[in-house]
Amino acid sequence: MDNNQLTHESHKNSAITRDIILLCDHVKSPANIGAIFRLADAFAVSEVIFCGTNIDLTSSRLKKTARNTQENVRFHESETPIKKLKELHTKGYTSIALEITSQSMPIHSFDVTVYDKLVLAIGDERHGISPEVLNSIHHTLHIPMYGHNSSMNVAQATAIALYNLRVEVTK
Repeated sequence: MDNNQLTHESHKNSAITRDIILLCDHVKSPANIGAIFRLADAFAVSEVIFCGTNIDLTSSRLKKTARNTQENVRFHESETPIKKLKELHTKGYTSIALEITSQSMPIHSFDVTVYDKLVLAIGDERHGISPEVLNSIHHTLHIPMYGHNSSMNVAQATAIALYNLRVEVTK
């Protein structure tokens, strides 16, 4: 049997079982923003909300990393992440912060199957999610780290989180 790489046209997308919105709290790097667009497309995120950041869609770094996914992914900019979170909570969304804190739990321990509508908050490249946003979140999850460093790139962490939230793993 041949094991050939599939083309974009021959690849079949998986069924979507839950709505995921991505809330970006002051993410600034054009490379990370481009990667976030690409991840949002790959994991069928329904919307990306950029808070506290002006997105420059003309940035060559953003466009190179996004590979035109910024044209397909629904997004908007918002000044106030707290107001946006409250609005999403009233619409039935459960919020999750991707941040290591004294109260966070490992992402693989979170039972995603009981939620249909999620908002995943990610934070600034240097300082993470602001304390105000963290205090407005329902659940805080972290990715266990096994090396010396205690953090990873925001786009890489977002990829791991979206995979964990999108895929229902049988345990």
